[in-house]
Amino acid sequence: MRVLLTGGTGLVGSAVLRELHGRGHEVTALVRSEASAASVAAAGATPAQVDAYDADALVAVLDRAEGAIHAAAPGDGTSEALDRAVVEAVTRAFGGTTRPFVHTSGVWKWGRGAATESSPTDPPAIVAWRVAVEELLLAQDVVASVVAPGVVYGDGRGIPALVSGAPRVDGPDGPGLALVGDGAQHWSVVHVDDLAVLYALALEQGARGHLLGTTAEHPTVRALTEAASRAAGLDGVVVPQSVEATRERFGAPFADALLLDQATRAVRAAALGWTPVRGSLVEELESGSYAPEAAARS
Repeated sequence: MRVLLTGGTGLVGSAVLRELHGRGHEVTALVRSEASAASVAAAGATPAQVDAYDADALVAVLDRAEGAIHAAAPGDGTSEALDRAVVEAVTRAFGGTTRPFVHTSGVWKWGRGAATESSPTDPPAIVAWRVAVEELLLAQDVVASVVAPGVVYGDGRGIPALVSGAPRVDGPDGPGLALVGDGAQHWSVVHVDDLAVLYALALEQGARGHLLGTTAEHPTVRALTEAASRAAGLDGVVVPQSVEATRERFGAPFADALLLDQATRAVRAAALGWTPVRGSLVEELESGSYAPEAAARS
């Protein structure tokens, strides 16, 4: 399949590119720089320098594609504008056809507690805009799915790097790594390579609707930070932080999302045949890509 991919140099998008290339798909990856063009070309894609915020320009490249995956996530104030431009372009190019489109969301939109894909949303402020954009997409005559990854780990990148790189602070048990809050909250997580398989399945099967990209494991932030502490030679010592201190450290919107206690179940993803097989995030923090030795080699 000729597939258009956004975000091909990011943590998620680069893994999706590897997976699609390995499955024999012909990938065109949108890029904004010569360095990004070289990176995606080395991974087997054809680079295309197109402004993803320009719906008209996107339509022109989408017209030549048989499917598309939107994995770009700037993570700043332009995120909503980007997603709206992509949804507009996909609707114009793919509307009324059988060409599949896979959009990227995130697990935080379900808010605190247990959830499946059919649970009502309750997003914190930082991702509240996502709900309306995704409802707009799924209301169109487009074969569209919305993949909502959990906290993505792998390659020493992403949110888990904030855990492994947490400040060293003094506590009652000696020096340790600062927790995100008291560390009692559970995170829904997924290895980036497992997640890439879900994107490929959604594309190839023409899936529709919401798909959670999370494993059955929901580690506490305390367990994750203890693993990082052991890797750092601090004997697993961690030091709780107040909500106020956590909000000061990360900024209130981001902190409020990191403090969510979540346990999700990927029911619809499993129905596609998706079975995560990679090692746990605890293992990755203690002896994998987030461990100090791995970071020193990267």
